[in-house]
Amino acid sequence: MYLVQILLPRADNNGRLFERAAYDRVKEDLASSFEGVTAYLRAPAEGLWREGAEASHDEIVIFEVMTEEIDLTDWCRRRVALERRFHQDKVIIRYMPISVI
Repeated sequence: MYLVQILLPRADNNGRLFERAAYDRVKEDLASSFEGVTAYLRAPAEGLWREGAEASHDEIVIFEVMTEEIDLTDWCRRRVALERRFHQDKVIIRYMPISVI
């Protein structure tokens, strides 16, 4: 089994918060494609990254799904669609093998 996490920004590059409906759409899409989805929307995580000497940060929300198999072609398609929808150069989608107790 795999845990897939999608990290999305809370705001666009100008600092305007995305509407809740944008996240609801992601949640509904994932729920219809997988057996369930967990969305961490209320207490956003903070992202910090460096490019050379400059540091940037933003607030992110996280979506998680569990799946038996990873279809990388499908996940790449989803990533590209999310990058367009949320006006991002790169949306991080990561996966890891897990065991469920």
